[in-house]
Amino acid sequence: MSDSPSSSPENAPEAGSASSSRAPRGIKSYVLRAGRMTVAQSRGLEEVWPRLGLSVADGRQSLETLFGRQAPCVVEIGFGMGQSLVEQAAAHPETDFIGIEVHAPGVGKLLDEADKRGLTNLRVYREDALEVLGKCLPESSLTGLQLFFPDPWPKKKHHKRRIVQPAFVELVRTRLAPGGYLHMATDWEAYAEHMVEVMEAAPGYRNTASAESAPYVPRPEFRPLTKFESRGEKLGHGVWDLIYAREDG
Repeated sequence: MSDSPSSSPENAPEAGSASSSRAPRGIKSYVLRAGRMTVAQSRGLEEVWPRLGLSVADGRQSLETLFGRQAPCVVEIGFGMGQSLVEQAAAHPETDFIGIEVHAPGVGKLLDEADKRGLTNLRVYREDALEVLGKCLPESSLTGLQLFFPDPWPKKKHHKRRIVQPAFVELVRTRLAPGGYLHMATDWEAYAEHMVEVMEAAPGYRNTASAESAPYVPRPEFRPLTKFESRGEKLGHGVWDLIYAREDG
């Protein structure tokens, strides 16, 4: 996962710790990696970005104005190559989606695929997610926020880089509408345990898991099974899903 760079898709701001209105600079939970661009990815960035791309420089958004309608809105942080997000946007045209990712190949691929499918309910930030949450998305506006397979930073000395921290989940809570959900998934059991620890201590959230499966939930049908996850399942790797709902008004 990456949390997602700046007004043009060529420049990335630094990450910050979360607050309800802004994201001060702090420890990054991602590392930008160089990578070759395919023709399709370059096309996405060059031709589709002007229509579907957003930047922190655009300021606070009105979701109704942005999409031209009133509809549920779901944000996905760190969408990778975009497979899951594109599938969801295509399967749920009644819902609007905003993806946040810092890595250019993934952003380009998502944009190219969204354009080929004619999707109108998807917008993309190539920015730091904390900047987007703090400066661009209105409070109490989101139906859900998805964080699928974020970087687990498994070494203890790097745990401070994990995006799931108390300040982050509090910032997310302020952006969720009452009843809105934070859905996380990871294939690192130790990170799943860390997520549970942070969420159980966070005010204003309710774990939606049943007594039989708590604290985790079975993979919901609306979360597409990625190729990466499918390969892992065949190898016997576990995946842990958590869904917490904002319970305060």
